[in-house]
Amino acid sequence: MAHATARTIDVALIPVIDISRLATGAPDAYAAVGAEMLAAAEATGFFYVRNHGVAQSLIDQVFDTSRAFFAADVAQKQAVTVNPWHRGFIKAGEAKMYAGSRPDLKESFIWGLDTATGAAAPDASGIPPNQWPDFLPAMRPLLNQYFAQANAVGWRLLRAFATSIDIDADSFIRTITRPTSRGSIIYYPPQAPETDGEQFGVAPHTDWGCLTLLYQDQTGGLEVRGRDGWVAAAPIPGTYVVNVGDLLARWTNDRFQSTPHRVVNRSGHQRLSCAVFVDPDRDTVIAPVTRLGQAARHAPVTCGDYVQSRFDAAFAYRQKPAA
Repeated sequence: MAHATARTIDVALIPVIDISRLATGAPDAYAAVGAEMLAAAEATGFFYVRNHGVAQSLIDQVFDTSRAFFAADVAQKQAVTVNPWHRGFIKAGEAKMYAGSRPDLKESFIWGLDTATGAAAPDASGIPPNQWPDFLPAMRPLLNQYFAQANAVGWRLLRAFATSIDIDADSFIRTITRPTSRGSIIYYPPQAPETDGEQFGVAPHTDWGCLTLLYQDQTGGLEVRGRDGWVAAAPIPGTYVVNVGDLLARWTNDRFQSTPHRVVNRSGHQRLSCAVFVDPDRDTVIAPVTRLGQAARHAPVTCGDYVQSRFDAAFAYRQKPAA
């Protein structure tokens, strides 16, 4: 059975928010933008942001490099096969979201804070070593530059979120010195229109961390579960699709929504996207922020422990017995 086609974007469900005012750092700017974000976070947990400050020329370079990487020979990509700390290349069939009956139809490359490249294990603060392909020497500085800028956008959004719920603006970012944030470039091969309903580019899932900033090409395929079915989060040039992850929902005592979403590439050609998953340091304690008279719905947990547990459940390579 083929996938049902999602409805086109509903701006009432997935609003487009101009965040240019956040660059001023002014409290009233954080309050005004935060109010718009709060409405989206409490409704579906998804929104677009425009005027985010990341240059389009940098984004275009990231996508050009992504195409070059995924077009390379399998042997070249597998030279940086994902390591035990979830950094490197993941081939098709190695990721399976909990709601999917089949592995996701995608390839990806994951990196994070670049402080331990070439090391055999994480550094003293737990930051894992990245892996960079020799055949694309420009990939490392480019993705590191992009990673830093996307994280900076995420931190401004987290300040606005904190302001919106009347807590100190730095509450969600106060402990960030060596973030566990991750970046992922993702390739989706064409998916036959008649593909049955059990095969996805990414099966329905919620993201695990705090915030996801996704830049997608113009192919389409991202869909968000709304009250009345799946809604297409169509590409809007120059914008990020931002969504609340499970960890931020937990941190706000489920006031913010972490909403299921999926990818189905019906376009007939390849799809590329780049996601940055914005999270604090590994030892940051995520203790629910409650409103007056409200009980906490979750026990405190560290960011590192929570995200690690979700990795272990979702990636096939983590289920294989040690050699």
